[in-house]
Amino acid sequence: MIRIISMAALTLASAAHAFCGFYVAGGGAELFNNATQVVLMRDGTRTVLSMQNNYQGPPENFAMVIPVPVVLKKENVKTLSKDIFARVDTLSAPRLVEYWEQDPCFIPPRYREEEREYAEDDGDVEKKVEKPKDRGVKIEAQFTVGEYEIVVLSAKDALGLDLWLKENKYKIPEGAEPLFRPYIQQGMKFFVAKVDSKKVLFDKKTGMAALSPLRFHYDSEKFELPVRLGLINAKDKQDLIVNILAKNQRYELANLPNVTIPTNIDLVPSAKSEFPFFYVSLFDRTLKANPRAVVTEYAWQATSCDPCPTTPLSDADFATLGADALPPAKGPVDQYDPKNSFVLTRLHARYDKTSLGEDLVFKAAKPIVGGREFLTDGKSLEQGFREDSWNNFQARYAIRYPWTGPVKCTNPVYGRWGGPPAGEQQAGTKSAQDTAFVERDPAKVEKLAESPIAELQLKGMKPKAGEALRKAKK
Repeated sequence: MIRIISMAALTLASAAHAFCGFYVAGGGAELFNNATQVVLMRDGTRTVLSMQNNYQGPPENFAMVIPVPVVLKKENVKTLSKDIFARVDTLSAPRLVEYWEQDPCFIPPRYREEEREYAEDDGDVEKKVEKPKDRGVKIEAQFTVGEYEIVVLSAKDALGLDLWLKENKYKIPEGAEPLFRPYIQQGMKFFVAKVDSKKVLFDKKTGMAALSPLRFHYDSEKFELPVRLGLINAKDKQDLIVNILAKNQRYELANLPNVTIPTNIDLVPSAKSEFPFFYVSLFDRTLKANPRAVVTEYAWQATSCDPCPTTPLSDADFATLGADALPPAKGPVDQYDPKNSFVLTRLHARYDKTSLGEDLVFKAAKPIVGGREFLTDGKSLEQGFREDSWNNFQARYAIRYPWTGPVKCTNPVYGRWGGPPAGEQQAGTKSAQDTAFVERDPAKVEKLAESPIAELQLKGMKPKAGEALRKAKK
């Protein structure tokens, strides 16, 4: 099942199809799609979909089958570098930071307003396919791109498509035929990207292979994510992460419950080595309290971040993801206008074959803030999320080290957090990635959370580090 999906919608007037496919293989091999990243860029009716797949199974020839709304041509398809997918995933992933309490007696120098400086956020051979028996299936296009031998099919009925794939030596998983039906009724085509395993490196221990990312573009109207077809290759629980890039807009689900992940939680020091375990446990506890919900983990301007686990996205990144295939802008574009600012939204769902009975439909949502080092009353950090005029929400967790040095002043000021003191090394911002493969233990939340989590009615292990130290000094 597609695990990570990123979509970039450049306008709000139209909507888009994004597509989850499944694997079929020769010789009756059982194949599983355990990690996929997709970036979908949108402007008007034009969509550019970039997809990176990790495949687990025997090293035989296999293919991805993906529903698409139109017949794709060779000039619409290309391969990409894998770097951009890691950037998007790292930028939006839940993060762990470290803070040290500053000297309570330190008096910051005053600067005249005009002296203050602020950092600026900164040639292929056509592949012939043997003509099958007449099953109502038509080969609309066929070509080769990189290691992919691509065939675009149309079908009159689901049974005919099922038989065509079987007659062409593909073992279709049980239950595939009824899942084809709604897509055929919509008049959709099927993009079959067959891969020659001789051109792909497989890890002998894990059986996993990382394929060259594919990018293709098309024109379509709707804004929904057909995920039911991808359930054919589902193994137990599946993690689906959707990253959406849109101009001045975040998104949430229109047909499923929505919830934001609890954020701004202080963790005990031992969580530094157990952060992924803590996060998946927190995520599971959140879903238990909100059944069938899709969890918002990030909603922030794509060209900035605080803290930053990686550099923000640039104009070159947007071009890699398909800006070169979009219709040109009408007139000059003011890059400082908030309407032209990209917002990156990360949505996370976890389900199995029985808990997800429909495709995902997205809708525009109001801006939210949360998960920042922001004091609501001058003393307390903001908790949860709230609506605002811009998007600044992230899944952010902190380990805090209280001041342990001498306090020689009359009026010490506690609760000022920053970088480490001299001689102390800072690990930097850590992202919780590949959480679908992390051991899960709901008890990790209570063992590692220092501050209370109101949304889950958890008290936390003890008072915040700075507060505990001040109580001990009194």
